[in-house]
Amino acid sequence: MYFALNAVMCWQLLAARQLFREGKKVQRALEKGDTEGARYAVSMIVGRDTNVLDEAGIARAAVETVAENASDGVIAPLCWILLFGAAGGFFYKSINTMDSMLGYKNEKYLYFGRAAAKTDDVVNYIPARLSGLCMILTAPLCGLDGKNAWRIFRRDRYKHASPNSAQTEAACAGALGLRLAGDAVYGGVVHKKEFIGDPLRQIEPMDITRAGRLMYAASLLTLALGVLLRIGAALLCF
Repeated sequence: MYFALNAVMCWQLLAARQLFREGKKVQRALEKGDTEGARYAVSMIVGRDTNVLDEAGIARAAVETVAENASDGVIAPLCWILLFGAAGGFFYKSINTMDSMLGYKNEKYLYFGRAAAKTDDVVNYIPARLSGLCMILTAPLCGLDGKNAWRIFRRDRYKHASPNSAQTEAACAGALGLRLAGDAVYGGVVHKKEFIGDPLRQIEPMDITRAGRLMYAASLLTLALGVLLRIGAALLCF
C-alpha cells in the first residue's frame, strides 16, 4: 500500500506527458495555419506576451519552454524523488512553484520574490546541469546533433538571468541547430535577452516534437542513472 501511494504521488510530480501534449497543441495549430490558435495554445505554457509573436516566434517560444521545463518539470523533481522519495519531490515542487508565482522583479514581490528565486536557484543547480548533459548524451539517439549540443552548451549556458534556465535551452538549441531566446515582451515591456545557439536553419513546427523527444530521452537517461546509483548504494550497504 505504501509503495502504491508513493508511486501515485511521484507520478503526479512529473510533467513530461503534459508538457509534450501542450507543445503538440501549438505544433498542430501551426501546421494547420491557425496562427491565432497557436498563439492561444502557447500562451498556456509561457509567461511572455504572445500577441506580438509571428509563427516562427510561436514555435520558438514552445521549443524554449519544453527545453527549460525538461529540467524544472521533469528531471529536477525526478532527481529529488530518487534521493528522498515523494517527500523530496513535493519539497522541490513547492519551491519551484513559489518561484513561478512570486519570483518577479516588481515593487510588490521584490524581496519575497527574490528569496523564492534564489532558493529555486539552489535546489535546481545540480539538476539543471545534469539535465543539459543528459540532453547532450541522448541527442544522437533522437537523430539530433550531440556534438553541436555540447558546443552550444559550453558557450551559451549562462546567457540567462537565472544561472540554471539556459542549461537545457543551450543543449536543446545546439541539438536542433536553432537560435533560441532573444528579446521577449512581458506585460507590454520589452526585456532584452541574449540569443542562445546559432541559426543553422529556420525553425519549423516539427521542432517542438523534436524538443519533446529530447526531453523524454534525457528524462529516461536520468531515471536509469538514478536507479543504477540506488542499486549500487544498496549493494555497498548490504
